[in-house]
Amino acid sequence: MDIKAVGIAAGILLASTSAFAQSSTVTGAAGGAATGAIVGGPVGAAVGGIVGGVAGSVIDPPPQKVVTYVQQAPAPAERVVVKEKVVIGQPLPETVVVTPIPDDPKYAYAIVNDQRVIVEPSSRKVIQVIE
Repeated sequence: MDIKAVGIAAGILLASTSAFAQSSTVTGAAGGAATGAIVGGPVGAAVGGIVGGVAGSVIDPPPQKVVTYVQQAPAPAERVVVKEKVVIGQPLPETVVVTPIPDDPKYAYAIVNDQRVIVEPSSRKVIQVIE
């Protein structure tokens, strides 16, 4: 097989797996490893798995109606402070209460260290910090 055919096959596979890989880190890593294996053999598989895993862990931003809801939500009477820095992609500590968004149960929010954050309820991972 010539190099041009390999490049075309890899491009097609990469395009098809990149959308699929965004569904989770596991599928992202698997898709990246498969693409890397086609392009670069075992070394390509290892590198592709890492790149695909990172691409698969990217979280889509919430819709504007969710952001607006969180911006307008009343602050709790008691201030919530944690030592850990609030980081996108990392879960909030279990001590922080997250409140579900009534119209969109895929999202919840919390106000931590005077920052409003949107989280994924099941994993408590921070999706967005609202400034």
